[in-house]
Amino acid sequence: MDHAVKIDAQGRIAIPAAMRASLGFQTGDTLFAHVDEETGGIRLAKAINPFDLLFEHAIREYRAGRTTNLRDFLTGEIDEPDGDDESAVPSRTD
Repeated sequence: MDHAVKIDAQGRIAIPAAMRASLGFQTGDTLFAHVDEETGGIRLAKAINPFDLLFEHAIREYRAGRTTNLRDFLTGEIDEPDGDDESAVPSRTD
């Protein structure tokens, strides 16, 4: 998909709507710009907040039933996935 774009007086370019839609760019998105020295081209990539990715992962895990109630976790009423047995850990005798 090729489009001709112009640079305005402030050095901005407008990405055509069809191109923004196909790339998933929305108003307010932050983009990384990279200049390819060899070709003189510019490459754009959408900046993604890592916390957004973590949130989406957490929601998928919750919906799949692979989450634990925090109260159960804190009281030790769940099985540890790595097989550690908390009862094997010696308690402090201060």
